[in-house]
Amino acid sequence: MLFAIAEINNSSDLLPGISLGYRMFDSCGSILYGVGGALVLANGYREVFVSPETPCTSAAQVQAILGESSSSPCIAIATVLGPFSLPMISHFATCACLSDKVRFPSFFRTIPSDLYQSRALARLVRHFGWTWVGAIRTNDDYGNSGMATFSETAHELGICLEYSVSFFRTDPPEKILNIVKTIKQSSARVIVTFLTPNEVDVLITALSENNVTGYQWVGTEAWIVDSKTVAMDKQHILDGAIGLSIPKAHVSGMKEFMMDVKPLNTSGNQLFSEFWEELFSCKFNAESSQKQCTGTESLTGVSNSFTDMSLMPIFSNIYKGVYAVAHALHKILKCNKTCQTDVELSPHMTLQHLKNIHFRTKEREEVYFNENGDPAAKYEIINWQPTVQGTVDFVTVGLYDASLPANQQLKLQNTSINWAQNSKQASNLILCMMQVPLSVCSKTCSPGTRKVLQKGKPVCCYDCVLCAEEEISNTTDSVTCFQCPPDFWPNVQRDTCVKKEIEFLSYDEIMGVLLTVASLFGTCMTCTVAWIFFKYRKTPIVRANNSELSFLLLFSLTLCFLCSLTFIGRPSEWSCMLRHTAFGITFVLCISCVLGKTIVVLMAFRATLPGSNVIKWFGPLQQRLSVIGFTLIQVLICVLWLSTSPPFPFKNFKEFKAKIIIECALGSSFGFWAILGYIGLLALLCFVLAFLARKLPDNFNEAKFITFSMLIFCAVWITFIPAYVSSPGKLSVAVEIFAILASSFGLVFCIFIPKCYIILLKPEKNTKKNILGK
Repeated sequence: MLFAIAEINNSSDLLPGISLGYRMFDSCGSILYGVGGALVLANGYREVFVSPETPCTSAAQVQAILGESSSSPCIAIATVLGPFSLPMISHFATCACLSDKVRFPSFFRTIPSDLYQSRALARLVRHFGWTWVGAIRTNDDYGNSGMATFSETAHELGICLEYSVSFFRTDPPEKILNIVKTIKQSSARVIVTFLTPNEVDVLITALSENNVTGYQWVGTEAWIVDSKTVAMDKQHILDGAIGLSIPKAHVSGMKEFMMDVKPLNTSGNQLFSEFWEELFSCKFNAESSQKQCTGTESLTGVSNSFTDMSLMPIFSNIYKGVYAVAHALHKILKCNKTCQTDVELSPHMTLQHLKNIHFRTKEREEVYFNENGDPAAKYEIINWQPTVQGTVDFVTVGLYDASLPANQQLKLQNTSINWAQNSKQASNLILCMMQVPLSVCSKTCSPGTRKVLQKGKPVCCYDCVLCAEEEISNTTDSVTCFQCPPDFWPNVQRDTCVKKEIEFLSYDEIMGVLLTVASLFGTCMTCTVAWIFFKYRKTPIVRANNSELSFLLLFSLTLCFLCSLTFIGRPSEWSCMLRHTAFGITFVLCISCVLGKTIVVLMAFRATLPGSNVIKWFGPLQQRLSVIGFTLIQVLICVLWLSTSPPFPFKNFKEFKAKIIIECALGSSFGFWAILGYIGLLALLCFVLAFLARKLPDNFNEAKFITFSMLIFCAVWITFIPAYVSSPGKLSVAVEIFAILASSFGLVFCIFIPKCYIILLKPEKNTKKNILGK
């Protein structure tokens, strides 16, 4: 502060012709003393020491108070000064509560609020994947407020506190030991602290006595670069610690000013004597056994906390605070080449101008206060890296800038960080470059699983449960699994969706090939039979068995064999409509022909009875009309079906979970079962008539063969119904094709193969006499 005041008083640009004066009070770390000193300053108490060389010409009203260092005294002082509008600028009080302008309207500070530090610490912890941490804080405004904000932000980021304890340096030893016991019994390997150096000293002393090492410490600006704390940590408990620090700063000339203690010596202040004796371990009024102080000792070779400029960032904050007041006074006094000394100064005016100051220091650092009286929040991330010599280097491994977007605020150099070793050997001073320590309640859930909270435990404690059969999770630590789209299915690991296998009866698979071969074989066989019948159409056996209906039957059987091919291949809109209607019409045509042949046999024997003329009622014309009539009924059913609710291609997702069955949906089930029912009705009628005519006296009575063919036909289709309903996927199509082929082969083998056998192998029986014989 003296350095800044001296610079300003010697400046011709800032407050020209005006000299700043000052008064100092030592609060001794006490809230009571701090408030007392503030009241003295506010009341204008004039008893002050001045040297004869620099007499005070007037005791002006105090325009601003610089200090205090700690948050709790600042809260008390700012509460008292608020009604008087006396500005107060702290260089080290970081409690977020001090940003409340309702409670503390005249408070400013040149160090960022713990609101930003707490959030930065939470993001730092989350960056390293630490979700299960312990928390220790000083039991005062600084620790309680800072940890409260940290806990709130940590909760938002998914970080859980296994424990959160507080203590003060004056607490009884039993309380400190209880905290040590809590640390030892916990599973969290990372400890976040909001402690002052005094509390850190007390804690590491207790931890050393109980041989507690191997924890990763995360600290605040209060102790993370404190050289006294390093000196106290003889057991290297804090090695590898990481935390936030005020950014490094340099104020040119300050070190030289501090090393020049002659003005302090010549002031006659008792402070000099005490300082000098402590610094050089001597006494001014020394006895014979003590070292004598001369007052001319050199500070050049001294290495201690006074000559160590590691506190330069804090010095810089004080420096900026003094300059902030000077700039405010400069504006009030409307200084140009000279200042208007007739202007009546008041703390209230200084307060209003402090709110709007914006300037740069000689080091080009920007200084301003936001609406809460806080500066811009920037931090360096410091890592404790022990050296071979047993000292600790404070290495900057990253930056945090709260003014940037959220995803750019934290910048780290992970490769340069040293971590705490989980080792009980206190002599191990050098930390190895290790992987980031693990501090979680539960291990990360891999993709394909989801988190299930453990009953009665925080959200960070969970079990990893495999996703359900139809669900996946493609991120780590997923809280839910989601279903794949309908066309996709989870892979074995259940971390991604894969395309479902599309299934239909195709020509490429063995079943499709076999059914195709059987269909073509049946077609060829039917054509061969037709050729034989055509070649031997004038023989008695062909003529006697109604050759016209026989050829029509062979034609319909050929269509039956060929229509089975429409069931193979990827279903389309046209193939779905064609396959069922073609099957229904061709089979009715086939059964109509068989029914016609059966009726002809019955009518033929009726016609041999004396006086019977029934044959004229079922001649060739009636036979043709009956076949056409029966077939037209089926055509009508098919037309109604196709016009109302036709079959259509359909993706079946329900039959198989991992497959998509492409099949032909029936549209109207009534239409499909009406077609089958009509075929079954004709087949049953044909079977009954053939059964009645099976024993009619004739060497080559067709009725017995028709009976067998209809028996096979009915058996196949009766079996088909339950098999079709219960068969999954493409097997249902295969069952339907098999039923078509089996019934078609049954008709060919039962009705035509015996005739072909006689025609080709037993020509001697293919005579009129043999056919008419008994």
